[in-house]
Amino acid sequence: MTPESRPTQRHRRSAVVISGLATSALGGLLLGSCATGFPGLPQIPGLPGARRGSDPAQVSDAPPPAPLQAGNNFIVNAVDKVGPAVVRIDTVKRVLNPLGGLFGGGPSIQQQQGQGSGFITRSDGVLLTNAHVVEGASDVTVTLPDGRSFHGKVLGSDPVTDVAVVKVVASKLPVAPLGDSDKVRPGEWAIAIGNPLGLDNTVTAGIISAIGRSNAVGEGQRVPYLQTDAAVNPGNSGGPLINDRGQVIGINTAIRQAPGAGLSFAIPIRLARQIAAQILDRGRASHPYIGVRLQALTPQLAREINATSAECKLPESNGVVVVEVMGGSPAAKGGLKPCDLIEQVGGERVKNPSEVQVAVDQGKVGAALPLKVRRGEQRLELQLQPAELPRER
Repeated sequence: MTPESRPTQRHRRSAVVISGLATSALGGLLLGSCATGFPGLPQIPGLPGARRGSDPAQVSDAPPPAPLQAGNNFIVNAVDKVGPAVVRIDTVKRVLNPLGGLFGGGPSIQQQQGQGSGFITRSDGVLLTNAHVVEGASDVTVTLPDGRSFHGKVLGSDPVTDVAVVKVVASKLPVAPLGDSDKVRPGEWAIAIGNPLGLDNTVTAGIISAIGRSNAVGEGQRVPYLQTDAAVNPGNSGGPLINDRGQVIGINTAIRQAPGAGLSFAIPIRLARQIAAQILDRGRASHPYIGVRLQALTPQLAREINATSAECKLPESNGVVVVEVMGGSPAAKGGLKPCDLIEQVGGERVKNPSEVQVAVDQGKVGAALPLKVRRGEQRLELQLQPAELPRER
């Protein structure tokens, strides 16, 4: 190294100081030590710790932000209205262990723990949730956001619509206001509150992506679901979907996930109220049925049926065709036959089997239900009287 390139003593001292500052900072020294410098060491301009007199170092010269106006965030306002009434539901289910007591297979009865969400609709302790959240539960615990915890009793559940009613012994509880799901339109704000993945009091927001999704979770459903892109995960089940005015418009119940995307579905609160009212009145929900097996018809399927069957002559169009009529059922008594193309139920046009199920479910047991069908070249109007849907045992 030449004399010209050899570092001077002053330069070597500066390098030592720089190295010492970096190491000390990484070593976890209090920020105050860096701010006031190190006794006995010279301060280097431009480095942390350098000061001009007692003035603090300037980090930013941007103007200070304007103060936020209180109450101008509609999501915050909506959550403030509903959030205190959203609860966590912990369940314990006792299940039979088929290997219990054999070869060290554990106890014959095991406990399975589950968790979901719900929301209080009456101040005396009535709350709504999903049927699948409390299904088979031997113990139900309801915990409010303020920390209070109660033992819950399942008053009834409806697996057809996935609605359940739970009661806790309490009074003067916060209540979630209920809205009108019939007025919900795609593009409106949607806010989900619940306890996804065990993370209590989680809020997510999106929009209503679609309404009336009767085939969202498979054919033959009786629920015209609300579809939203608000993030919903396991544990959100039973929690409320609310609008921008802080009103419950649905009960979060199902999700469909795909790589890079996810959709969720909620039971419209209008339907949930009807089911809950029936459960509160008589402990169970009532559903009408007509007793048919249906198939979604497409032009291709119609051509295949017309070519292979002498009994059915179907129009080459989209629709709902009757595949089978149960003997002695309301459909059989009302004159419905296989190969009939159902066009309207209860005055509502139907395009798939799920829409037929929803329309039938909006009728009443024993009350007249008009159907418009196409049979060959004829168009007929039939009157059916739905019976009570048999309950699964």
